[in-house]
Amino acid sequence: MHVPASMNRRWLTLWAALAVLIAVLTWGVLHFVSPAPPRTLTMSTGAADGAYHQFGLKYQRILKASGINLVLQPSSGAVENLQRLNDDTTAVAFVQGGLGPLTRGLQKQAEDTPLRSLATIGFEPVWIFSHTLDLSGGLNALTGKRVAVGVAGSGNYQVAMDLLKAYGVVDAQGQPAAHTTLISDGGLAAASELERHQIDAIIMVAAPQAPAVQQLLANPAIHLASLVQTEGLARRFPYFQSVSLKRGSVDPQHNLPPQDIDLLATTANLVIAPSLHPALAYLLLEAASRIHHPATLLNRPGDFPSPKATDFPLTDEADHFFRSGRPFLQNYLPFWAAVFVQRLILLLVPLLAILVPLFRVLPPLFQWKQQGRLYRRYGELKFLEKDLASRSLSAAERETAHAQLDQIESDAIHAKFPLDFSDRVYTLRQHVDYVRAQIDRQAEHAAHPAPGTS
Repeated sequence: MHVPASMNRRWLTLWAALAVLIAVLTWGVLHFVSPAPPRTLTMSTGAADGAYHQFGLKYQRILKASGINLVLQPSSGAVENLQRLNDDTTAVAFVQGGLGPLTRGLQKQAEDTPLRSLATIGFEPVWIFSHTLDLSGGLNALTGKRVAVGVAGSGNYQVAMDLLKAYGVVDAQGQPAAHTTLISDGGLAAASELERHQIDAIIMVAAPQAPAVQQLLANPAIHLASLVQTEGLARRFPYFQSVSLKRGSVDPQHNLPPQDIDLLATTANLVIAPSLHPALAYLLLEAASRIHHPATLLNRPGDFPSPKATDFPLTDEADHFFRSGRPFLQNYLPFWAAVFVQRLILLLVPLLAILVPLFRVLPPLFQWKQQGRLYRRYGELKFLEKDLASRSLSAAERETAHAQLDQIESDAIHAKFPLDFSDRVYTLRQHVDYVRAQIDRQAEHAAHPAPGTS
């Protein structure tokens, strides 16, 4: 059966529109709902000789094994890290616990900020090192001394200034008392100055793994202060808690330290910007569990990473990780294979939501179209039959009618109908033969009229 070109064009347009819809949907899912994670990630760490940067190097090695290039951005410390996160110039950073209250307005309120915590990764004690100063009764003994308080504007500097203000070593405006000198140095540089007696004391906020802390703890000539007011100071400054460095934990052979040391400590947060891809959040959490799980001088194995006491709301990925572990697919597939399968699933769900109902509608629609093709031919056949019944056709009209019947039969023979339409096609051909026989009988009557007719 001949199908009009306009009908073919309509169906071609329908299928083309369907293909475009699927392509647009696929593009939207892959770019907005489930974009691929980037292969490069930036992390703001800290000073090159500090614990944050050393941690960053470990993250870099672990993420490289999963095909992620972690670019480390050294900084002056946690304050600059927080600023970079707020400016969205870095994706992940180490942020000192309690930094919001310390920076007085740099950080938005926790419920308003888009920043999120993945975990706390360890204690960051306030280490107060000196030569022979007795600081057990408080930091008043630092009055008139040369004290390294960290780089101006850093989290270390803010902690040191708050503590010195509490003891009156500096006034409310940050001006030191008479003959007191504040040195804006930190890390290994300040440790070396203390060992060379160029300064009298250091106030250092750092993880126990920090090279400067390790260097000074191993030096028997350097004294680590134990503050008797740690509990009271923790009440005064809620971002602190009291921790204890146990006797002999640094060097059991030489009994260092010679007694338990009471320290103030905050916690380090692993904080991410809102732009971080969720798959990379899981990868960072997996790296954190490998890096920060071991015991340190201040915590037992498994204490960190932890979802507790974070400065920012915990991400959904972190909440799932600490409750249920890694995503199901990442337990059985390499990282990029798991990401691919997850994206494929997210793509197939909306496609199936469209295609399943569509394919339920298309067969009836196709059947209706095929029926329509048959019904149109039946309509032509019915018109011829009624014309035959109403009058006698001329020879020319009979020849035209035969041509029409031949065309209807030819269309029925050559058209591609489904197998279940075969009986209807044969029935149509039988009806064509029936009408053709009527025309032939009319022609015979016209050639041989009955006696008595004119």
